[in-house]
Amino acid sequence: MAKTKELSKDVRDKIVDLHKAGLGYKTIAKQLGESWCDYSQMEETQKTVNLPRPGSPCKISPRGVTMIMRMVRNQPRPTREDLVNDLKAAGTIVTKKTIGNAQRREGLKSCSAREVPLFKKAHIHASRKFANEHLNDSEDNWVKELWSDETKMELFGINSTSRLWRRRNAAYDPKNTIPTVKHGGGNIMLWGCFSAKGTGQLHHIKGMMDRAMYRQILGENLRPSARALKMGRGWLFQHDNDPKHTAKATKEWLKNKHIKVLEWPSQSPDLNPIENLWRELKVRVAKRQPQNLNDLEKICKEEWDKIPPEMCANLVANYKKRLTSVIANKGFATKYLVMFCRGVKYLFPSLKCKSIYNIFDMRFSGFFCCYSVSHCSNKPTIQIIDHR
Repeated sequence: MAKTKELSKDVRDKIVDLHKAGLGYKTIAKQLGESWCDYSQMEETQKTVNLPRPGSPCKISPRGVTMIMRMVRNQPRPTREDLVNDLKAAGTIVTKKTIGNAQRREGLKSCSAREVPLFKKAHIHASRKFANEHLNDSEDNWVKELWSDETKMELFGINSTSRLWRRRNAAYDPKNTIPTVKHGGGNIMLWGCFSAKGTGQLHHIKGMMDRAMYRQILGENLRPSARALKMGRGWLFQHDNDPKHTAKATKEWLKNKHIKVLEWPSQSPDLNPIENLWRELKVRVAKRQPQNLNDLEKICKEEWDKIPPEMCANLVANYKKRLTSVIANKGFATKYLVMFCRGVKYLFPSLKCKSIYNIFDMRFSGFFCCYSVSHCSNKPTIQIIDHR
């Protein structure tokens, strides 16, 4: 049986006085907010002092627990060994298991840190501003929104069956393993859009997308998707702040086509509900196990069309919850963040090693760069991954 908290001497004296006044245990418990079982046991012992409890006493004092909680609250990354050493310096010698038990009693558990985009003050301010400005918008406004984005689909991407049942010595049985290849075994880039009424067209981006190609993609897919989804008049187009999206030529093209664009904050993937559809698409594609890139493109388009309109409508209907979470978290990442690496390879023929440090000086709006350098040839290759 779990240990219950001990009643203080003052509370016990109050119980005795109320009981002598003729009140029952349940009435006293309701009045003092304590368990009536403790009162009946105290009546049997006829004592108002705390009796010694069975079992070994806790090695960490309440002051030591407070010290642990304060350290974890200020810096949540110390190991149990670090906490053991800190308590030892304070005069308390305990083991790592004792530290773990104390942390669990306080509601703490060891978790992996979540990967989120790199936020600057400007990004945080922009996300909070967007959430506050649109928090009271009606659902009808979001129904008129056409959301869009790009993503990278890998041939060997998400494997949704990573857990299985096996015997102890069968870990490396071919049936119990997951084949992996470097760089995902090849990939394709996709552009897609959706609204509350369902998914729009899905376009395969061939080669490196620049401003001209992006305008061509919009010309071939944007209005046809809006007509197929019966968006009507007054619909808004959403895309992020990728340099190709915010280029002057792209803005003029959208203006000439009389397409209204939603002003969007940089570094805010958790505000775009299409990220959830990308996750759904990747899980569906992984289950079908495409064998080559042509098969991958075909399966992606088939599964994209199979995504039920109810899922799209639910993402839009619950959009206010996203805004509320951003405000509650003061503009930082929220639980709605679905991180996927969307990458494009950039080749720099004359790149030198010292030029790597200049990559982070690129002033691209909403652009977060992670890089990997390959020196397998005379022309180093840098892979820049965009976490917009």
